[in-house]
Amino acid sequence: MDYQRLVNTSPRRQHESANTTVRTGVSASTLAHYGGWVTNDAPWQGGSLGDQAHAILAPNPGPMTLDGTNTWVLHAPGDDVAVVVDPGPLDEGHLQAVLAKVADLGARVTLTLITHWHHDHTEALPRWVELTDSPVRGGGYGDGLRDGERIAVGSLDIRVVQTPGHTADSVSFHLPEAGVLITGDTVLGRGTTVVAHPDGALAPYLASLDRLHEIAAAAPTRLAPAHGPTHDDAAPVIAFYREHRRERLDQVRAALAAGDADAPDVAQAVVERVYAEVPRDVWPAAKASVQAQLDYLAGTD
Repeated sequence: MDYQRLVNTSPRRQHESANTTVRTGVSASTLAHYGGWVTNDAPWQGGSLGDQAHAILAPNPGPMTLDGTNTWVLHAPGDDVAVVVDPGPLDEGHLQAVLAKVADLGARVTLTLITHWHHDHTEALPRWVELTDSPVRGGGYGDGLRDGERIAVGSLDIRVVQTPGHTADSVSFHLPEAGVLITGDTVLGRGTTVVAHPDGALAPYLASLDRLHEIAAAAPTRLAPAHGPTHDDAAPVIAFYREHRRERLDQVRAALAAGDADAPDVAQAVVERVYAEVPRDVWPAAKASVQAQLDYLAGTD
């Protein structure tokens, strides 16, 4: 199959600067193996993951943000300093709720970290900096984050893990002492994420999942996603993500072999076949994901 021809002829959709997270369909066999957490629709309202990571849920729910964006407050007990990850959308009530949590911990914000540039994670940044006067790193702001970098804030020990794929700039944060892995949109608390062409790319995304799984499998590690609930064991969640991507690639290959390769709009034809069970309001995001899969196949098959 000439996948490169399909990449060159399929219309390319520009990446939206709004939310790009979506719950996609999963086969019954995959669900049976990894468990029903992936489609668990129990409400998530934020909360603490141990004593160093606290999620404040932003009021921006939707089909592509799940319950909303989780803003993470990181704080070691006894410290008077805290780190905030992803201030989220521009909503004054949400920002005040984050500040209230920081105050309850007896701390002040001395650093803000960004997992990636998307609007639902960064829209509030100008107002947030006004409120906290904290430096910002990540997502194209401030000093760049280096893979493997160790960030010490008070007693917090934060390790930077570059995890490109969902976006080119995606990073995760590992708190080894707390056993917490903050994954942004690379791994969600429910469903699966979009790897949206052209900013997203599947080859680095698969490599990022391998890195995260290695971290999570090495020691007990809890999952702290940017959307959806937390999980006490990150390793099987990440393993599911890897299996789901392999399954989707097989489905795309089958769709192309069944005739979609000859369609006027190849990516759209694949979406209509492979993502038929997904609500149509998220088909544009699915199409961007299919384009990323076609790019991947062009470089590997």
